Amino acid sequence: MLNLRKARTLLLAHYAHMLEYRAEIFLWVLSNSLPIILMGVWIQASSQGKFDFTPQEFARYFFSVFVVRQLTAVWVIWEFEREILEGQLSLRLLQPIDPAWHHVARHLAEKMTRIPLIALFCGLFFVLYPDAAWIPRLSNLFLGIIAIALSFTLAFVIQYTFAMLAFWTERASAIQQFWFLFYIFLSGTIAPLEVFPASVRQIVEWTPFPYMMHFPAVLLMGLPVEFGKSVLIILSWAIAFLIINRWLWRRGLKQYSGMGA
Repeated sequence: MLNLRKARTLLLAHYAHMLEYRAEIFLWVLSNSLPIILMGVWIQASSQGKFDFTPQEFARYFFSVFVVRQLTAVWVIWEFEREILEGQLSLRLLQPIDPAWHHVARHLAEKMTRIPLIALFCGLFFVLYPDAAWIPRLSNLFLGIIAIALSFTLAFVIQYTFAMLAFWTERASAIQQFWFLFYIFLSGTIAPLEVFPASVRQIVEWTPFPYMMHFPAVLLMGLPVEFGKSVLIILSWAIAFLIINRWLWRRGLKQYSGMGA
């Protein structure tokens, strides 16, 4: 069980470690700049066609996606896969806390180091797109922060569940890459769901994908959303994957022990 004191110590330790890699984290931030590229594409397209979004709204949407993407990025499957292959998990199992908390603390610490860089990009956005610059209302900002936290939780639980397959295969990350193909198109990263056909959108809204990107992005924009329904869908998917995760974890530990660990 992880109490408050242990959680604080674990988080501070990983934060100090992340500060040593500030330059690398800056490159990670830039590597997630796809929404900024797509912003220009959709702004140009909206000036020549009829869409539900104006050019200013497209700019706000994709910048919101950029911010959400920075705060919800997850890579636990690659870390867990390496721990299995290199036998590092054995050392984690000797500690009195679930190894998952190390990954959670590492991800949260990394997000903390990104905040100054996100603030810098916000300033650049206001300078480069003054017509699209906006400040979210306090209510939208508060709900947006909650949505981002829920989106990160859902993304982490899903990817950590896929990571459990590393007990049986050396390429569990390949499953994540296949999942990413659906995520990139259905989460709202490539295009807002508002440009999807209504029939497609009704189906997509019951999947976990929109709630890992589109949902918090439109909240930050101030667009109307069904917050309660969205939260229930997020929690339902998160609980379902968490149950599968714990089942795979127990089975996987038996497999790991059988391999001589």
